[in-house]
Amino acid sequence: MKNTAKSVNFEKSLEQLEALVNRLEKGGLSLEESLKCFEQGVKLTRECRQALQSAEQKISVLSKENGDWVEKNFDHGEMVEKD
Repeated sequence: MKNTAKSVNFEKSLEQLEALVNRLEKGGLSLEESLKCFEQGVKLTRECRQALQSAEQKISVLSKENGDWVEKNFDHGEMVEKD
């Protein structure tokens, strides 16, 4: 269930970020309101980036070696043998 909660938080953060961008693009905000939106956007962007990096580290790839399927971890763009 923990993964689902992270996924929901990612989706929620992304939706909030999109809403902030739309609000900023419409204009009409005071400088103070714009700065608050920007600060919140930076925070949400960091949260989304961390969630994506965490998910990337968990991706497993199956490959066939010597006729057998072998599971390997995907780590920062490289295949790493799984122990």
